[in-house]
Amino acid sequence: MIDIAVAGKLSALLQMSSRHLCDWLFDSLPKLDQAWWSALVLPNLSFQQRQRVEQNGITSLSQFDLAALLRILDRNWYEISSRFNLTNQDRNFVKEMQTVRNRWAHMDAHGVDADDVYRDVDTLQRFLKAINAPSGTVDAVKQVKEQIRNAAAPEPEVVKEPELEPAVEPVVPEEPAVESPPSNGIGIGSLVALVSNPEKTGAVMSIDGSDETARYTVFLDGRPQPFYAPQLQLAEQVSDKNLVKLSELHSLLTGLQIRHPSLSTLYSLNAARIDFVPYQFRPALKIIQSDQPRLLIADSVGVGKTIEAGLILRELQARSNVESVLIICPKPLVAERKWELEMKRFDERFVPLDGKALQHCIHETELDGEWPDSHGKAILPYSLLQDEGLLHGKTNGRKKQIGLLDLDPPPKFDLVIVDEAHHVRNSNTFAHQAVSYFCEHAEAVVFLTATPVQMGNNDLYTLLNLLRPDLVIDPETFEHMAEPNPHINNAVNLARAGGENWQENTVEALQRAADTAWGKSILRNNPGYQALIEELGKVPLSRADRVALVRQMEGFHSFSRLINRTRRRDIGAFCTRKPETVAVEFTVAQKKLHDDLLEFQAKALTLMHGAQNIQFMMSTIRRQAASCIFGLAPFITDILQRRLSELEWLESSDDSGDLPEFVKALENEALDIVGSVKALSPEDPKFDALLRIVTEKIKMPNNKLMVFSTFRHTLAYLERKLRQGGIRVGMVHGNVKDEDRLVLRNRFEMHKEDSDTLDVLLFSEVGCEGLDYQFCDMMVNYDLPWNPMRIEQRIGRIDRRGQKSEAVAIYNMITPGTVDADIYNRCLSRIGIFEDSIGECEEILGAITREIRNIADNLELSEEERQSRLEQLADNEVRNIQEQQKLEEREHELFGLRLPNNAPDAELQASESYWLSMASLQRFVHQYLNQRLGKADYILGDKPLKTVRLSQEARSKLLEDYRKLPGSKTPMFRDWEKWLKGAEPHAVITFDSSCAADHREALFVMPLHPLVKQAARYLDVAEPVHTALRVQDADLASGSYPFAIYAWEIKGLRPELRLVPVCNSDEIRQGFFDCLESGASIDPSTHLVPDEEIDSIDKVHHRLWEQEKAEHQAKTAEMVRFRQESLETSHRGRINVIEKQIDNATNAKIRKMKEAQLNNVQADYERKRAELQSAESAADIHARPVVFGTLVVEA
Repeated sequence: MIDIAVAGKLSALLQMSSRHLCDWLFDSLPKLDQAWWSALVLPNLSFQQRQRVEQNGITSLSQFDLAALLRILDRNWYEISSRFNLTNQDRNFVKEMQTVRNRWAHMDAHGVDADDVYRDVDTLQRFLKAINAPSGTVDAVKQVKEQIRNAAAPEPEVVKEPELEPAVEPVVPEEPAVESPPSNGIGIGSLVALVSNPEKTGAVMSIDGSDETARYTVFLDGRPQPFYAPQLQLAEQVSDKNLVKLSELHSLLTGLQIRHPSLSTLYSLNAARIDFVPYQFRPALKIIQSDQPRLLIADSVGVGKTIEAGLILRELQARSNVESVLIICPKPLVAERKWELEMKRFDERFVPLDGKALQHCIHETELDGEWPDSHGKAILPYSLLQDEGLLHGKTNGRKKQIGLLDLDPPPKFDLVIVDEAHHVRNSNTFAHQAVSYFCEHAEAVVFLTATPVQMGNNDLYTLLNLLRPDLVIDPETFEHMAEPNPHINNAVNLARAGGENWQENTVEALQRAADTAWGKSILRNNPGYQALIEELGKVPLSRADRVALVRQMEGFHSFSRLINRTRRRDIGAFCTRKPETVAVEFTVAQKKLHDDLLEFQAKALTLMHGAQNIQFMMSTIRRQAASCIFGLAPFITDILQRRLSELEWLESSDDSGDLPEFVKALENEALDIVGSVKALSPEDPKFDALLRIVTEKIKMPNNKLMVFSTFRHTLAYLERKLRQGGIRVGMVHGNVKDEDRLVLRNRFEMHKEDSDTLDVLLFSEVGCEGLDYQFCDMMVNYDLPWNPMRIEQRIGRIDRRGQKSEAVAIYNMITPGTVDADIYNRCLSRIGIFEDSIGECEEILGAITREIRNIADNLELSEEERQSRLEQLADNEVRNIQEQQKLEEREHELFGLRLPNNAPDAELQASESYWLSMASLQRFVHQYLNQRLGKADYILGDKPLKTVRLSQEARSKLLEDYRKLPGSKTPMFRDWEKWLKGAEPHAVITFDSSCAADHREALFVMPLHPLVKQAARYLDVAEPVHTALRVQDADLASGSYPFAIYAWEIKGLRPELRLVPVCNSDEIRQGFFDCLESGASIDPSTHLVPDEEIDSIDKVHHRLWEQEKAEHQAKTAEMVRFRQESLETSHRGRINVIEKQIDNATNAKIRKMKEAQLNNVQADYERKRAELQSAESAADIHARPVVFGTLVVEA
């Protein structure tokens, strides 16, 4: 436990921190809002804190305790950080301070562990720096921190605040005077450092007095501050240049990219346990480049929308601390654990919510004002959002149970993902209200739907209005927004083709877009549009210029930043589907058993329920019997006995009439069926046909075969029979654990010569979800679902990107004379489901499924009538599918950009960073471990799957660095911390996403991993480094070229860090980073850049910086004015719409909700207006040199 004296000092420092935070808020909040007390303070207090305000008549910040002040800061973080340039790291310090305050406010009799106290003091020090607390207080905290570290000191250190703030009481008694040397060498202009904090440096402005009584005025932290001689020392002068090898420079640049994420660089590349699929990264790129992180992903079935949502989560995590994520989806997806399993690919653990858990979250949010951390990443089914009591509250006796929509403040999620968003297309439902409520208060929102986007369908307007109510205000606005898009698409196509007179034709197409209603109000006033027209009017442009202009034009598409639509036909076929029908007749005995069993079931169910109620009840056993009569056989006796027991109960009623004789007849039929089961010959032609397929397949180089069945009893039968035939077989169904599925999948992928491999893997519908099998090129449908979408999902396990074969074989096994055979022959095979993916027509396929069921379950139809109706259904729906595809093509002009086939790859290439590649990250981590722990081989292995080996001492050092990172509750951080604290010196590790997908147990090191984060923090350097490299390039003039790399921090609307190479040769400067990637290191000590060359480079840089800064400020000012005009227009529209809704509302709850929405809209408008004003005034480029060096070019 910690020393009592230190604990007392920390308590006093917390009290002083409360005063400084109070002063800081009192100075800051009025700058955000004149009515700051009512707008920024009172609404952001917890329920208990508001009660104290009312009961005690609190009217000033000084009357609040530290908990309330921290809450006020945290709740207003977005506005405060934007105005005062605070970082996400500062936000983490605020969060950690809340934990520190709670620990010391509720300390038990055992006190606090020394480790926790040290972390708390460190957090306090960082927090005080963030709010610009007086240096005296910060120094006092640092002294306490040093005292804890040097626990062996006999007496606690005395902490004294410097006398720069006379009004502040010292934390502890004054320390004894310390004798200073009579002459310390410090004069006016000297660079000095604080004795208490050598990292704090400043320049001496004036000196009053002499020796130890001298009082120095030092320019420190942006203002003059007084100090006495004993408090200062000469700053350490670094005379030697920091020379680094090329590999060390690469690590430095990787660290810069990690610490300062760029808007043009994707960090989700190689950051998840998934296969690399280029088009799946497009939504992530869109959302980080959008003015608001909100996107509707309307991709076709099978494109991978859940993966795209996970990649968006990764990108947001790279740029901010994303701790709370809510996924809203249909209940079946919760039951099937689809989202749970998919998010595990991103090392995320989500908790599904039921009614009880949701009520718990509502209750905790009401008490604490925050959604509970235990459910910070949650999956919520739509079904719970239909409960009016959960949404609006209910009364139990005298006790009022608050509802979700009544929470004040509302829950604020960092990201809300709404799957199958078309479920909330009706704005009059409770589900729509709830989703709107979550989205309104979320930082980022992603909608997912496979429903084709159509103008004539009001659904799309409803979804976009829900997603971006500030932009898509009403149906009329929605229609106007779509109007210019065909002209913009035409302009893009003309520019991309680059034919004769393409510039003039492109301008004409763009002017037609500007002549639309939307174009006149929005497009014409856009500075970017005006600059584009001007650029197109110049002398003939180069190909590079044309490509750049195409990208600018794509940005004017009104829905390009709102909707991502990737269709299967846009991607192209992954492979050719080769379906083959395997028709196998029942044996005579099997046919009799099949018919007798169904006849018995029909008679028994009709007797109990009437003819009209048995259709659905019969469908399952008909399909089971058609699937595999041998798999069903062991259960037939139980089925018959259950039915007879039900009939016996019916027989005992008073109005049974002639029922006993009928039941007796059924009992005799049941006995005959049982006898047929017992006498059934083991001959099974259907299984024999499967075995022939399997036997032929395992002779091939690719011996892998997947077999699907809807029914588990069929799978169990097939597994037993295949094992008896010497086939290496495994089985996966819904009850197989995730880790066991992965083991089976990996065994299935093994080479055929491996003794542990599997030849055949059996699957149920649910069993195949979550894992990919592109290495397999053949599948067998032992039975067929009546739902075409289920068939598409089965085939999609092998017909997907990454399939190694040019064609996949699909065997469909049917038994003539069954309803399944009729459905297959007369309907499913005719609509083309087995030849081509038609998953985009999901609504039509859903209608086909319902109609198939209606026809199949209608027992009054003769066999000929059933076949005729199925054929007619197929003919009608083929026409519907063709019409749907034509409509989708027309609608794509309005909502989607026409991209060439290589567009996703080109987009990715532009957003890829060499410094974040697998090789760069591995080099980066290697550099960190060697510098931090001493030179050694810590990461072992040449293959993607490696082993990291660290001693207890080494892990302790890394743990110390880990604790300096902002806190995170993600499983990835927890698992890393757990290993560092544990006793095991070895861990399996990989930098490769494909390897990580196959080895879920491995630590997956990618840009977001804590090991990479702490390496970036440790390897940061304050001063420029010096290097030298050599390249061989026949296209460059030979010679020695001094260069520099400057880091430009772009301030304004879209802050980012840009690395800018500077050299006296423009040719070298343009291709500099290619040289840096491919160059070889040479001794930097023999190629130092002379000071006069550095001055020359700096002058070149100054010209570049001055020009870029002027352009940046002018563009920012122009764009701010444009956005302010757009903001004013959209705000007036939103206010008018909501006020009309309030006037027309007849329900008090709806009126109350709309009034609250009106207040939120006004607050949102004020916040955005303040952000724009702040961005314009802050527009600047902060530049600093990072590298000086010499590039030697050899022919």
